[in-house]
Amino acid sequence: MQAQSTQSSITINAGPRDPQWIDRLKEEYAALINYIKNNKSEDNDWVKLEPANKECTNWKGKCWVIHNLIRYEFDFQFEIPPTYPLAPIEIEIPSLDGLTPKMYRGGKICIDIHFAPLWQKNAPKFGIVHALQLALAPWLAAEVPVLIEEGKIKKD
Repeated sequence: MQAQSTQSSITINAGPRDPQWIDRLKEEYAALINYIKNNKSEDNDWVKLEPANKECTNWKGKCWVIHNLIRYEFDFQFEIPPTYPLAPIEIEIPSLDGLTPKMYRGGKICIDIHFAPLWQKNAPKFGIVHALQLALAPWLAAEVPVLIEEGKIKKD
């Protein structure tokens, strides 16, 4: 995973409880499509994502890391918090739950030190794509190689 320039800001300040939620979702989808398209064109494809419910408040996907020429793939999920976009998204990777201190119960990746302050500074302009790009990607890049080297993650 290579760092990319930050995606454009989301302009609509609305969460799942707001009447403008559908308009916000349209911007979220456009940003996600653009991000994934750019990643594929730069041979940096590392994530797939889709809504897990019709309200688009629960999402699921797959992410992967290449380490020593071996692909490690993980299912991940998150729920849009009721106070979104002011509250950041907490991404869960259930299969890695308990393997690193930089993860909370349920497999939630640690975002306290680096990402949460950045989110709070940039809310409501940040969205799902920013959580993927600025929280999940760096977390995977930092943690997965260590977990592999420690023997906590093994390729079948």
